[in-house]
Amino acid sequence: MQGGIRQGWRDLPKEQGSEKTVSMAVISTSTRRSAGQRLGAFFELCKPRVNSLIVFTAMIGMFLATPSFPPFALFVSASVGIALVAGAAAAINCLIEKHIDSLMARTRARPTARGEVSSTETLTLATLVGGLGLWILHSFVNPLTMWLTLATFLGYALVYTVLLKPATPMNIVIGGASGAMPPLLGWTAITGQVGPEALVLFLIIFIWTPPHFWALACYRCADYAKSGLPMLPVTHGIRFTCLHSLLYVVMLTAATVLPYTLGMSGPWYLASALVLDVIFLVYSVTLWRDYSDKLARLTFRYSIIYLTLLFAALLADHFLC
Repeated sequence: MQGGIRQGWRDLPKEQGSEKTVSMAVISTSTRRSAGQRLGAFFELCKPRVNSLIVFTAMIGMFLATPSFPPFALFVSASVGIALVAGAAAAINCLIEKHIDSLMARTRARPTARGEVSSTETLTLATLVGGLGLWILHSFVNPLTMWLTLATFLGYALVYTVLLKPATPMNIVIGGASGAMPPLLGWTAITGQVGPEALVLFLIIFIWTPPHFWALACYRCADYAKSGLPMLPVTHGIRFTCLHSLLYVVMLTAATVLPYTLGMSGPWYLASALVLDVIFLVYSVTLWRDYSDKLARLTFRYSIIYLTLLFAALLADHFLC
């Protein structure tokens, strides 16, 4: 009996030790998973899908700014710097609009809207990431690009998000200037100056932005109405918005001819641009005459494809023709 008890006491620490080892393993796995989820949340705050198009157009601006390939180190430094500052601006946007985002189906899954990331953490992330990006641009690119990138950051994160978006249905028309800056930033990164070619690239995206965003705002009209944001479809109706989108696409068609008329590109680009423009016009006319949420969604998606292919055509024409 006593021997059995002694044997039980001998076995007890081993069992406790085994349980402790298992518990530590579970905690370690949980910690790694939690750390990975937080890193994923921080990454999501920087809106990687949106910023991929920003960085892409900035890269095209760099390629177009020189007859040959841009210096590799300069190209990488400018791309990374612009990407980091764009990510910081996106994080600030998520921070400021976290309450609005929580009301909308499209944005309620954002980490700030879910409360997964605190305001302090978001602000710290934006400060560190944005500061690093500006330092890279100043140290390894040139001061002009750094200052223009800082102005773009302030224009989007503060002027557009804080002042324009909640105040006027023309918010995207004025605030679109920030989103149109990337190819200009890419150009100045290589040349150190703002030339007429860079302004043409800016103009194309500036005019493209309203019809791109208004298509989204139309099929998300109920969401925006719930949020209280005065988007054009909410304040003036969908048909009015579709008409204005069509007018902007007409202006966009004219703007996309400018690279050819200025000698930036050749006939191959012009033909590609006109094909893309005609498709965009067909979408816009159909949307105005016979609106549906499905068509608005397709128009929004095409607008992204449009800009990507248009800038790809500029790049291909620059090197191949």
